[in-house]
Parts: sequence; C-alpha cells; structure tokens
Amino acid sequence: MPLYEHVYLARQDVSAQQVEDLTKAFTAIIEGLGGKVTKNEYWGVKSLNFRINKNRKAHFTLLNLDAPPAAIVEIERQERINEDVLRYLTVRVDELEEGPSAMMRKVDRDRDRDDRGGFGDRGGFGDRGGGGRFGDRGDRPPRRDRDDDRGERRPRDEQAAGE
Repeated sequence: MPLYEHVYLARQDVSAQQVEDLTKAFTAIIEGLGGKVTKNEYWGVKSLNFRINKNRKAHFTLLNLDAPPAAIVEIERQERINEDVLRYLTVRVDELEEGPSAMMRKVDRDRDRDDRGGFGDRGGFGDRGGGGRFGDRGDRPPRRDRDDDRGERRPRDEQAAGE
C-alpha cells in the first residue's frame, strides 16, 4: 500500500481533547478502509502566518499513514465537512520517517535552549561583553561634557546680532 504523511489544522478554540477525538475518528476511518496509522503526533497550538477563517492560531496534528487511496479520499472528504478542521495536506512519500518528526525535534531543541538560559554564551541583549564578532569591548568610557567641544555658549540674541 502507498505511504502518506497527512497534517491537519484544527481551530484554535477547540480543546486538545476534541483534537484527540478528531484524530481517533480519522484513525477509525483509515482502519475501517484497510489502512493503518503508523505514527500520530500532536504538535500543539501554533501561530499561523495569515488568518484562516478568522483564526490566528491552530492545533497541528501529523498522521503517518499506510493506507489505500480510497481511505485518503474519504478522510479528506470528512475533513472538508468538519467545521473544526481549517486545512489539511496529504503528501505521498516513498518511506515514512522513523522517530520524531522535524517539528518535534525542533521543540526538543528549543527546550534545550531554554535550559541553557537563552542565547548560550552570549548572555542577553544588553550584555556588552562576550564573544561577538568584535570580542570583548569592555566598558564604555565616561561621557565627556558637551561644552568641551563647542566652547562657551552665547545667548541667542548675540548670535543673531553677530552675523
């Protein structure tokens, strides 16, 4: 049977439990038509690049499928009918990816970065030290007095009369 990766986006205002129920319903359709779901990943609520039906965020779910084309046609028909599903995409692949998907690996990497404390050895945005492109620049020198460069200031009336 052909292999597919199927991702669907559910509305932001449905609960995670409702998304899980949707996934179970789609899995039942696939299995009823002779296919099987080899992997089911819930990616969480993510921001969308543009609004879809007045939604700025959506629940993302990935399903790796080993199913006949008729099962894919039926699951996509059910998703078009369901008001909670904003978008879906099914891609036929030569082989299914083992282990966590790229999105899940990204989440793990972000979690590791948070444990390190932000930006690794650079500190934060306000830190002037550290290994940037120019190395450690040290502290700024003290500010000089503005009157040092310009000389003594005259009142405006004298400036206008002197010209």
